Amino acid sequence: MEIKELTKAEEQLMQVLWDLQKAFVKEVMDQLPEPKPAYNTVSTVIRILENKGFVDHITFGKSHQYYPLISKEEYKSFATEKLLNGYFENSVESMFSFFVKKEKIDLAEADEIMKLIEKMKNKKS
Repeated sequence: MEIKELTKAEEQLMQVLWDLQKAFVKEVMDQLPEPKPAYNTVSTVIRILENKGFVDHITFGKSHQYYPLISKEEYKSFATEKLLNGYFENSVESMFSFFVKKEKIDLAEADEIMKLIEKMKNKKS
């Protein structure tokens, strides 16, 4: 199945579902910041996520308990690839350079990233 991009609202609800693993709409709402959206809004967005293949549900009488079908790791991989391909011409170096220039990465983090890159290089050879 092909992963689709999430809207900001969909991603916010998925973050909650990934944290809780399974939840009723009310439990999802309890995790959302103020001002909380209407119950029907959250319910509708969760059903959209279900139609997109991100979540499924177990029925308990008239209510549904929702759970993720796509892991946070799978979506993170999809989103990173989209960012890398869409904005950095598939160049990790270009993306890394961008974050350094924007001062989103400090020297200690840059050093850690370089160590990870070296480990990856050593595994390949």
